[in-house]
Amino acid sequence: MNNLEKTLEISELFIIYKNLLTEKQTKYLELYIDEDWSLQEIADEFNVSKAAIHDSIKKTILSLNDLETKLGLNQKEKHINQIMLKYENSQNSEVKNLIQELKGE
Repeated sequence: MNNLEKTLEISELFIIYKNLLTEKQTKYLELYIDEDWSLQEIADEFNVSKAAIHDSIKKTILSLNDLETKLGLNQKEKHINQIMLKYENSQNSEVKNLIQELKGE
């Protein structure tokens, strides 16, 4: 898995599990992933060391991966999306209605 794929995976997990993180974890990861700030920029903003930011982000990513291992919400969402793609062109009106409902249409 390359860096872009890893970043995308972390971003997906962050979206799903964001509310289970501390305020500090959320803010650091938001700046690092969503805003593309460097570790040094985040450290300067919060007046802490670059190493502290690195450790915090590393631990947060481990927590996100642990949550996904235990709960599997990202994998379940991907599986549901695959099923919806498979059947979205179905001729069965009940299936079409169900797909539209799942998509929120």
